[in-house]
Amino acid sequence: MPELPEVETVRRGLQPSMEGAVIVTAQVNRPDLRWPFPERMAERLTGARVNQLRRRSKYILADLDTGETLLIHLGMSGRMTVSGDPLGQFVLQHPQAEKHDHVVFDMDNGARVTFNDPRRFGAMDLLETGTAEQHKLLSVLGPEPLGNDFHEAHLIEAFRNKNSPVKTALLDQGIIAGLGNIYVCEALFRAGISPRRKAKQISAKRIATLVPIIRQVLQDAIAAGGSTLKDFRQADGELGYFQHSFDVYGREGEPCRSEGCKAQIQRITQSGRSSFFCAQCQR
Repeated sequence: MPELPEVETVRRGLQPSMEGAVIVTAQVNRPDLRWPFPERMAERLTGARVNQLRRRSKYILADLDTGETLLIHLGMSGRMTVSGDPLGQFVLQHPQAEKHDHVVFDMDNGARVTFNDPRRFGAMDLLETGTAEQHKLLSVLGPEPLGNDFHEAHLIEAFRNKNSPVKTALLDQGIIAGLGNIYVCEALFRAGISPRRKAKQISAKRIATLVPIIRQVLQDAIAAGGSTLKDFRQADGELGYFQHSFDVYGREGEPCRSEGCKAQIQRITQSGRSSFFCAQCQR
């Protein structure tokens, strides 16, 4: 499933074609994805101007001039691509429609934005903009890891009585919004912290070093266009390439990249997910 860097990469790719533009036609080709689309979704979106395109955790939020906000979740295999962009950043010709093109937006600037999702685990919803943060999917989220509300004092307090492994704690969206399995593994490696260590056992000093490391891992991944493991594509159809920089994720049995370390990367299962780490470098 796309994590924060992939979703942010898609948002940035969509921004030049959607933000400030009017949805001339919204085409909805099926009644549902993970859950049913809102009533009259195509009608409510047609003619709406996108005032702002933002991200909250792993959700893209399009604030409209109608007072509603379109919530988009890519799910396991969803991707949003742009064609016909007048800014010349994307393919000029609109491609032929594909089987899994479930939602299509034709913008007044000539761009076409297509939501394609073969597995149909993605989702869309329409929320009242003024109360969007109270939506059940958004109200439970912790601070954004790249925002000002994410700092060492917050993480120290969140870990204070947390008896679960630090890997599990960092995946808790109520503690930090948007972090997923890939980037937690990478951040813990850079911080030298074992994924098996209890969150409450980590000293305040080590937590203080973990916060900027989490930020840097995410920033590095965004700069690389995210990570492409299976289905992820950027808005222009290109693959992300941060996966070529993984230190531990997916590298079970391969040598650790730390200078002087002769250990191999190990994999364990925690809360049903694979954790990759170096037992020698991470304590």
